Amino acid sequence: MADGHASLDTGHFLDVSRSISGRAWRERPADAAIVRSHQQVHGLSEPLARALASRGVGVDAAEHYLRPTLKALFPDPSSFTDMDRAAEILIDALESGRSTMVFADYDVDGATSAAQLVRWFRYMGVELPIYIPDRLTEGYGPSPAAFKTIRDTGAELVVTLDCGAAAYDAIASAATIGLEVVVIDHHLMREDPPAAAAVVNPNRPGCQSGQGVLAAAGVTFVLLAALNREARKRGLFTDERPQPDLRQWLDLVAMGEVCDVTQLVGFNRALTTLGLRTMSSWGNPGLKALFEVGKGSGPASVFHAGFILGPRINAGGRIGRSDLGARLLSTDDPEEARMLAEELDGLNTERKAVEAAVVEEAAAVLERGSNFNPDAPVIVVAGEGWHPGVIGIVAGRLRERYRKPVVVIGIDRAANVGKGSGRSQPGVNLGAAIQAAFEAGLLMAGGGHAMAAGLSIRPDSIPELRAFLEERLAGEMEAVGVEGVEIDALVQPRAANRALWTEFQQLAPFGPGNPEPMFALAGVRPERMMAMKGGHVRVDLVGPSGDRIKAISWRSAETPLGERLLAGGGALHVVGRLKPDDYMGREGVQLEIEDVADPRMRMT
Repeated sequence: MADGHASLDTGHFLDVSRSISGRAWRERPADAAIVRSHQQVHGLSEPLARALASRGVGVDAAEHYLRPTLKALFPDPSSFTDMDRAAEILIDALESGRSTMVFADYDVDGATSAAQLVRWFRYMGVELPIYIPDRLTEGYGPSPAAFKTIRDTGAELVVTLDCGAAAYDAIASAATIGLEVVVIDHHLMREDPPAAAAVVNPNRPGCQSGQGVLAAAGVTFVLLAALNREARKRGLFTDERPQPDLRQWLDLVAMGEVCDVTQLVGFNRALTTLGLRTMSSWGNPGLKALFEVGKGSGPASVFHAGFILGPRINAGGRIGRSDLGARLLSTDDPEEARMLAEELDGLNTERKAVEAAVVEEAAAVLERGSNFNPDAPVIVVAGEGWHPGVIGIVAGRLRERYRKPVVVIGIDRAANVGKGSGRSQPGVNLGAAIQAAFEAGLLMAGGGHAMAAGLSIRPDSIPELRAFLEERLAGEMEAVGVEGVEIDALVQPRAANRALWTEFQQLAPFGPGNPEPMFALAGVRPERMMAMKGGHVRVDLVGPSGDRIKAISWRSAETPLGERLLAGGGALHVVGRLKPDDYMGREGVQLEIEDVADPRMRMT
């Protein structure tokens, strides 16, 4: 069992005000009265009740949090601006046989949104074609050229999914060629929407849904509910074709929500929790085939969605054919699914090599002294020929290393354009800053959300963008202060066991808004240290009484944290997440190390 909490008089957990990675350790705050109520009302242990309270869950909300249901949490589709109008337009098209096409983004969220809409229409007897723009030649979102291509096929209606809310020029051009547009999106947008027939976006100013944390996959799922309601109103369901049970497509929704790194709270949490259960039956041929080529095992989890399935689906849009992911998730043919999954698996291997090369080159650029200001609130790094399909992942890797927002820009000199992608720190709204830079005339295009953003820029404007972002984000980074590691409980190695992991799984699925529990071990010695391929460090952590736990630190061998682990020596304080270790049927756990502090050093 967990030992509880250990915040000392300093206000820092285990007196760690600055760890080896430069972070302060803090106990995750929780109201003591709510903790006691969770224990009494819901029969939870003190550490688990404390973890629940620290995530902002009150006593009345705990039941829906621990056992979420769609019935209790599903929003009224009509609360989304234009949702009823979008449903009417789509059912009109269904009834009249009007030629309709799906236009989706090339990432997991776009692919899962497209697959949902395609599968609903297929159930109703109509096959919708899908158009996914090529990342390299067409860029993100709709364009006048893409809409003309769609119109030339004979389509009269296009539904944009996970894009379109900022496509003002493209949507204006669509009107001139007789192409009606319905937008289903979730990205931040301006006050005045583009001139589409309907713009459904929970982040649209004035939308009353209160569902701004949804990915496009979640918004699309609500659209399916609106379509069911509109079709039912018109008497389109019969004994031969009853109303479809939307829950069969929750696996697609969970994929989009997890891979777009959305806040797993409220309705979104219910979608993800129930979607992972649906996924575990592997009824979708594409997900099943991808799971098999990725050598996954066990019930579906956030890990499977985010680290086995998601990267492979994304690989098509990053360095292959952009429509592979949507085709995989839409097909009902197991053989086609197998071939597509194998192609995506191969592309993902290629993507990893490209990504590693760009990470290495970008880090080398930054580590030339004149290029890196350690006091700057944001890093903007650019290089020629960096593949635009991996710059977002590279930005994420550099953000992990430097603990601040990072924008990575790949420059195409022939086209005189830079394509950029950014990843942010918690508490710093990078998407709003990029949108402000676009509105200030520094970018050709730009937008996103708090933790991630994309942009296009003329290379000569990069220094000006860097200065703009440094000024814009300085206050937000200062308000965040020293980055912290929030800890749920202090444990001894003997108590960091499978029973503890199982108990805390009641809080799953984990992600933004519901962080995975973080456990601290005090005064443990590193033994059997090993640097592994990929820059990982494996180690045993041994407590004062001789009990030990296996641990791993990802991609840290060349960082101060990894170097300290590999050096061995005296006892350390360590924080990390418990993970199941089922190798050879042992049903144990290992600690995935997040941070390390040396109690002998006052790292202030």
